[in-house]
Amino acid sequence: MRIALAVEYNGTPFCGWQIQPHCHSVQAELEQALTRIADEPINVSCSGRTDTGVHGIAQVVHFDTSAIRPLRAWTFGTNTHLNEHVAVHWAGEVSGDFHARFKALNRSYQYRILNRGTRSGLYSDKLSWVNQSLDVDAMHTAAQQLLGVHDFSAFRSADCQAKHAVRDLQQLDVKRHGQLISIDVRANGFLHNMVRILSGCLIKIGKHEADAAWLLDVLEQRDRTRAGMTAPAQGLYFVQPAYPSEFSIPDFQQLASIPGYSL
Repeated sequence: MRIALAVEYNGTPFCGWQIQPHCHSVQAELEQALTRIADEPINVSCSGRTDTGVHGIAQVVHFDTSAIRPLRAWTFGTNTHLNEHVAVHWAGEVSGDFHARFKALNRSYQYRILNRGTRSGLYSDKLSWVNQSLDVDAMHTAAQQLLGVHDFSAFRSADCQAKHAVRDLQQLDVKRHGQLISIDVRANGFLHNMVRILSGCLIKIGKHEADAAWLLDVLEQRDRTRAGMTAPAQGLYFVQPAYPSEFSIPDFQQLASIPGYSL
């Protein structure tokens, strides 16, 4: 039997999604809880790995098991064995050809910025902070130049292991919600640190330290050294992947609603 889950997590106390020998990961936390419910070893495959400090809103995973359990056991039961920073909020049985990573049509991220004069005491590990007022209209307008299929070599980290940098960027929207700014990004795939570098470039434009022509030049030059900073990890959220309708994976986009954030 193959089961799919949607998992939400605060990435602050973890060294990223993937299991590593020297620290505790989200994957390790989830697998130990699922193993207790299934009473057999469980190994999960995820839709997209996240780095240290990056959060997940609907990280979709799948696993195979011989254990017969009601779907409620894979959600509520698993949650009883997870620490407070991780929660399963959906479970479903899927066909054997479903794969959380390889069947994804696209993935979406959201970068969240607190834009006010003082930093947050409550959300310091959940939001990036920029104390200088940002021009959101300039950021959004510049961002639209990057939509479509391009070589995003300028927006990948030096240790990115992807074979090539060509990606189809389908959405890059910048919006203000009071003191919060969201950068919503969707693509068929992402390079290492791509969203954080894009966000760093847009922040530079929002500060009027660069303009739209500069961003287009960065893209065309394909040179990482010409781009802006890599924005801090704590502002980044993996929102969700999307799948063909045949797999009946829900749309979790509403879980990323910024207005629900109270400051």
